[in-house]
Amino acid sequence: MSINKELSNREFLQREYDFRHQPYEKELEFYTAVKAGDLELVKKLYTPFSAEGFGKLSDDPIRNVKYHLTITIAMVARFCIDGGMPSETAFTMSDIFINRLDLCTTEKQLGQLHLEMILEYTKRMKKISSGEAFSKQVLMCIDYIYDNIYNEIRIQDIAEHIGFTPQYISKLFKKQVGVTLSDYIMTKRIQTAENMLKYTDYPPIDIANYLCFSSHSHFISAFKKRTGLTPKQYREKYYRIYTFDEKTEKSKK
Repeated sequence: MSINKELSNREFLQREYDFRHQPYEKELEFYTAVKAGDLELVKKLYTPFSAEGFGKLSDDPIRNVKYHLTITIAMVARFCIDGGMPSETAFTMSDIFINRLDLCTTEKQLGQLHLEMILEYTKRMKKISSGEAFSKQVLMCIDYIYDNIYNEIRIQDIAEHIGFTPQYISKLFKKQVGVTLSDYIMTKRIQTAENMLKYTDYPPIDIANYLCFSSHSHFISAFKKRTGLTPKQYREKYYRIYTFDEKTEKSKK
C-alpha cells in the first residue's frame, strides 16, 4: 500500500472512530515547561501513554509504548539542550533512559520510567534556570572532553580551545564542578569504558587503547580504583546480565 493510500485510510478510520492525537499546542507547552524547569506545570501537563491521544505505532502494546517513550526522550533532550543543558549531559541521559526502556517488560515499568525521565530532566533544567548551572567556559570544557573522549586530552589543548590559560581554566573548572579537570576526564573515560564493557564485545585491551590509556595495566588500575572491579570482572558481572535480560525480552515477542 502506498503512503498516500495508507494515509487516507488511516485518516478515514480516525474520523470514523473519533480518534484525535494530542494537540500540538499541548505537546509544545509540555516540552517548554520541561525546558523551563517548571516542575509544577510539568506535573500538571504530564500525560501517561495509557491516556487517549497517542498514535498507534505498533500492534504490540509494549512495543507501542517503547516507541512513544523513545520519541519523547529524544524530544525532551533536545528541548533541554536548547534551554542551556550541556549536550553531553542531555544526550548521555537520553542514552541511559533508552537503554533502561529496552529492558522494561511491562507497561507499568515503562510508565514509571517515563515519569522518572521527565522529572529528572525538569529538575536539572530548574537548576540551570535558577543560575546554578556551569559557566559558558566550563560547558565548553565539558563539550570538548565529550567530543574527544577517544583522543588524548591535554589541559593545554582545552585551554587553547576555550581561549584562556591552563591555570585559569583549571581553577574555574575545579571551583564550579568540584573536581579537577584531570579527575573529570578520567571519570568520563571510565564511564565510557563501563558502557563498552556492558554493551559491546570489545576486549578490555582494545577499550584501553580506544580510550588512550598509557597501558593496559594503567587502565586496569584506574578502572578498579573507581569501580572496585577489574574490567574483566566488570564484564563478567554486568555483560551477562544485560545479555540475559535482552534475550528474555526478545523471547517474549
